[in-house]
Amino acid sequence: MVGTIPEHEGRILLCRRAIEPRYGYWTLPAGFMENDETAAQAGLRETLEEAGARVELAGLFCLVSVPRVNQVHLFYRARLLDLAFKPGEETLEVQLVEEADVPWPDIAFRTVGLTLKHWYADRSRGIFGFHEEDLPSR
Repeated sequence: MVGTIPEHEGRILLCRRAIEPRYGYWTLPAGFMENDETAAQAGLRETLEEAGARVELAGLFCLVSVPRVNQVHLFYRARLLDLAFKPGEETLEVQLVEEADVPWPDIAFRTVGLTLKHWYADRSRGIFGFHEEDLPSR
């Protein structure tokens, strides 16, 4: 799975899911790669499809291995190119949120929660790094 962390003036664009699993929960725009697509292309495409948002990628930020479901989740830092975003077919709503307004109990996936926590920690330090980890089984 590949996604982005779309940012505008310190706020992050989140999507509220209109599909299962985790219908109604919040996530970053992300999805599965298509054939003949690079990871970066997948991140751009998924962000446009799910959030109607055009972004500029700022580098790979987080890689989370999820062995229990045989997946690897990649997230790119991204800058919104404009504020003309809108929900896609798989999204109920999209919203730019401040850190204090992140709906932590309603985040759809642990990988998204981890990625957001890394992003906010890096922002508070004033430098963004690369984060890699394995998500243990519950």
